[in-house]
Amino acid sequence: MGSRGSATSPGRCLRSGNPLGTGGGIARLGRVNTTTLDQLVPILQLAVGPVILISGVGLLLLTLTNRFGRMVDRSRVLVRELAAAPDGAWAQNLRDQVAILSRRAAILRLSITLGAITVLLVGVLILVLFLGALLQLKVALLVILLFSVAVISLIGSMLTFIRDMNLALAAARLDLQLSPAPKR
Repeated sequence: MGSRGSATSPGRCLRSGNPLGTGGGIARLGRVNTTTLDQLVPILQLAVGPVILISGVGLLLLTLTNRFGRMVDRSRVLVRELAAAPDGAWAQNLRDQVAILSRRAAILRLSITLGAITVLLVGVLILVLFLGALLQLKVALLVILLFSVAVISLIGSMLTFIRDMNLALAAARLDLQLSPAPKR
């Protein structure tokens, strides 16, 4: 304590002013992250595309979950009608519609899952872009792989969505078969 060079605040070296002594500890962290704002701007620009993709897929997921909810509500109504319906053509039509709704539920679940996987992969892609820039890692192959799998997942979601729409039309045709003919 009596020595002039030893009177320091805890954790700080008087001569260098560096935390935890000269050349060590936190002072080294400055050398790890040398990313400047000029270097960060292109990374942010690259991340804008995936962020827009997340927004678009979010709207797709909203549409899919709404369709799923309406389909579940419709299937509950049909099951109640089926329980009260006498055997015959009407009951068979209701059974056919319930079967179509069951297939649609599985297809919509797959479509929603693929859409959610797309969002997760794009989120990881953005994180990899930033960590790669911050830590100066070569992540180009990983970025390409993540983006490719995300797009494939999105394509799968859209294909299953199209399949669901086709099944919805098949159910509508069944409704039309038993509806009374319009009077002239």
